[in-house]
Amino acid sequence: MSALLKKLVLVALVIIFSTSLAAAETVRVAFGAEPYPPFTSPDASGKWVGWEIEMIALVCKEAKLDCELAPTMWDGIIPALMSKKVDMIMGSLSITEAREKKVDFSIPYFKPNAVVVGTKSMKFAPTPEGLKGKLVGVQTATTHAAYAEKYFKDSKLKQYQTQDEINQDLVSGRIDATQADAPAMTEFMESKEGMACCEIKGEVAYDATILGRGVGVAVRKGDDALREKINAAIKATRASGEYQKLSMKYFGMDVYGE
Repeated sequence: MSALLKKLVLVALVIIFSTSLAAAETVRVAFGAEPYPPFTSPDASGKWVGWEIEMIALVCKEAKLDCELAPTMWDGIIPALMSKKVDMIMGSLSITEAREKKVDFSIPYFKPNAVVVGTKSMKFAPTPEGLKGKLVGVQTATTHAAYAEKYFKDSKLKQYQTQDEINQDLVSGRIDATQADAPAMTEFMESKEGMACCEIKGEVAYDATILGRGVGVAVRKGDDALREKINAAIKATRASGEYQKLSMKYFGMDVYGE
């Protein structure tokens, strides 16, 4: 074998080895480590399931990323990304100006509305006037908590670590109402407990400066290569129809929003 040929073979082997290493690189994907059906929740065996879990799989497949699920406590999810404990967040994280100061976002992959759910025994509108004096539960470190703090100043606010805890207190009558994403509360209202105790009072007046411009995938500041891969992957799931198929499976409609 000539010296030139040996050199070419060595270069080829280096390229193949480097490519294999890159392909094997794991991207840790964070989402809230608490039940939030129909987006994320553990099944009886402890396996995480839901619309967002399947969306993670779709996006990672399109982006050719080897993704590992990393359930993370919600109030520490952005710090986990910034400290490199995880590589991206894909867990119903709304794109807001405050969050954009800390992390970069992909294009939106979901645009939820916010609703107020309350006990059937009390009649009130989903407005600051309607909720005056009411005890309202909200999940800490969320856009809903920020919204309630700004608009429901005459309400009594109680913050919780998870929406599941809020729903339990709503069922038991320990709080009067809660504000959360419409799809999640629709799922709750279809449960036996939800149907018995509560009703959707309506959507809140949307404030994009607090509730955001939709839900996106968060990456560390300056991680443009990963962000662009995700953007392309989200668009590809739309173009292929896989996004619409998955949305119909969980919601009976296309929840992308335009």
